[in-house]
Amino acid sequence: MTETRRHRPLNVTFDTGEELFIGTCESRGVGEVGVLVNTNLAMHIDSFEQLTTRIGRLRLRRCGSTPTVTVFIAYAPTSSYDENEVEAFYMHLKFYREDHTCYNVIVGDFNAKIGSRRTPEELHIGTHSLQWNDQGERLSEFIMN
Repeated sequence: MTETRRHRPLNVTFDTGEELFIGTCESRGVGEVGVLVNTNLAMHIDSFEQLTTRIGRLRLRRCGSTPTVTVFIAYAPTSSYDENEVEAFYMHLKFYREDHTCYNVIVGDFNAKIGSRRTPEELHIGTHSLQWNDQGERLSEFIMN
């Protein structure tokens, strides 16, 4: 979840066993990420922490043969933001993903349009998109590095 705009963190366990974690936004009401964890995974939660107003990290413990998984929840600034703020977001995300857990998953709203694949190396891109924007270019570079 992105853009939840809470001023206090929230951690709730529902009667169904699902858990909801929501961080806090900055004073302008911008940012904030959260995650709703289904019942099957909730028992494996190690921690949730908001790393920045735009990046959260959910850690799931190892379970039998399933290795430790870290899920990053991200909310990128739109193209209307200053280039320095967009660059800082990707620098933070790159720094945090270099964690040494077995598997890292990054999900979220990147405000990106990624067009069709341009080279055979761009396996992370499909073949049926229409156009690119600057945020799409930046996201593609982030994925490739």
